[in-house]
Amino acid sequence: MTKVNPEFATELTKYGIGDFNACFNCGNCTATCSLSTSDSSFPREMIRYTTLGLEDEIRSSLKPWECYYCGECSRECPRQANPGELMMSLRRWLTAQYDWTGLSGLLYRSLTLTVTALLLVAAGVFLFARTVHFDAEALLHTGHRFEMLAIATVFLVIFIPNLFRMWYYTIVKNGVKAPVKRYLTTLSELFVQMFTQKRARDCDGKDNFRWLEHLVLVFAYLSLLFTTVFLNWFGTGSLFIIVLGYVESFLIFVITVHFVSGRIKRNKALNTFSQPSDWLFVIWLLLMGLTAFLVRLFIDLQILEANIWIHLIHLTVLAQWALIIVPFGKWTHFLYRSFGLYFVKIKTMQKPA
Repeated sequence: MTKVNPEFATELTKYGIGDFNACFNCGNCTATCSLSTSDSSFPREMIRYTTLGLEDEIRSSLKPWECYYCGECSRECPRQANPGELMMSLRRWLTAQYDWTGLSGLLYRSLTLTVTALLLVAAGVFLFARTVHFDAEALLHTGHRFEMLAIATVFLVIFIPNLFRMWYYTIVKNGVKAPVKRYLTTLSELFVQMFTQKRARDCDGKDNFRWLEHLVLVFAYLSLLFTTVFLNWFGTGSLFIIVLGYVESFLIFVITVHFVSGRIKRNKALNTFSQPSDWLFVIWLLLMGLTAFLVRLFIDLQILEANIWIHLIHLTVLAQWALIIVPFGKWTHFLYRSFGLYFVKIKTMQKPA
């Protein structure tokens, strides 16, 4: 029996959505969206589920992850119901549903709690730096070890259990019975969507620049992560690795500056309604690229010890990114969307009963 939650619309406002009840079911959004088919009225179906409070149907749906928020539906809406922002809010809500710790939901719903968590992490970094007497070499060594430990812990303790919960809600509860072989044969879909952002390109239509920006940012971020963690960018003497790290961090900085500029100007539909989690993600990513670039530059100029403050800032940004934004913030959308499209592929291969 379908359960209806009459308070669902009110709950969803805490995840950023505005007055989606202004929708009078005209169908403009469905007519505009490239995801709409004869069998799927996208995104109108999700709007209807939300209006009716069909929480279980939304939790078991992968459709919010298929949307890359091109903004066309919101631009064409005659009632300013902002269906694109509704889809974004549903992704935040789903992230909270997948998270077994419950922290994603708490941080999404409370800016005060988010700021408090960021300040506590900053205080922890400062207190640790005091224990090693702000020694540059000790901080560099600790930062490198912290990155490796944080990556392993977040994936093993947070992401893997959350992905199993996502799989349970969207595959198992929907009655999809897929043999192991199907998961293996369609695994390429996961990597294609994750590393080429193919769905974003298809969704954006003629706006290939946005797709290209996201693609370059994904590769720059992942390669900088590899360069710093596994190639020890801050400790290496290899000219190739040093230059590679500079290029990666510079690209991250330039692209995120453009993203921040767009959100400030609100020059596109997708930039009109920026929530705190959106700002945190893009600003901290910008700071990651900038401070990493400066730390390596100060090392090469042999002035890091006299300017240890820049490394303290970098460590603080890194710790906040690794402990708060990556496991519980908008970064997770990159992971869940990739797996969501992978699960869609598995579901489409299900033979009719």
